[in-house]
Amino acid sequence: MILRAEAPPAARVRRFTPAVRWVHRTTALLMGVCVVTASFLYVPEFAQLVGRRELVVRIHEWAGLALPAPVLAGLASRAFRADLGHLNRFGPHDRRWLRAALRRDKRRESRPAAKFNAGQKVYASWIAGASLVMLGTGLLMWFTHLAPIMWRTSATFVHDWLALTVGVVLAGHIGMAVADPEARRGMRTGSVSREWAEREHRLWRP
Repeated sequence: MILRAEAPPAARVRRFTPAVRWVHRTTALLMGVCVVTASFLYVPEFAQLVGRRELVVRIHEWAGLALPAPVLAGLASRAFRADLGHLNRFGPHDRRWLRAALRRDKRRESRPAAKFNAGQKVYASWIAGASLVMLGTGLLMWFTHLAPIMWRTSATFVHDWLALTVGVVLAGHIGMAVADPEARRGMRTGSVSREWAEREHRLWRP
């Protein structure tokens, strides 16, 4: 069995602070609870495994309501706000990255990236928007007196189908993370190898 040696400290660079990693982990936990409880509520085969449906409903509702809390708390961190700034900036190199991805061009020189690549930026923007829509439609479904029945029916339709889409996108996100051990190590420990940073994010200047 061959073990991969860890890069020496001098060959590693800081990628994420503890505050950023805390926001990511807490958000991932709450999102995971929402997805798991939703599967128990909507998939008949899973629904048969739980007897206290009302409890599952309450856990799902409160996890969804708490979902924005880690991000709001993270705004107190300068490093987290800086990362949000990186995610919100979309430059010419990002358009080049997306064109290469659409052409399935896997050459690294065709996919320039700064701290976050274009795929990560698109994912972050999409999941943030989807989460807000899920929160809004969920509130309409939870507090039935807030809107007329037509609105609640529409909210249920949007909530259910968007939840399915979120599940698929999350599966893709997890699959990408599984395929890149160094990226996972960066989120777990806060640092990555300098070689990986220069190869995958050559426009990033840590």
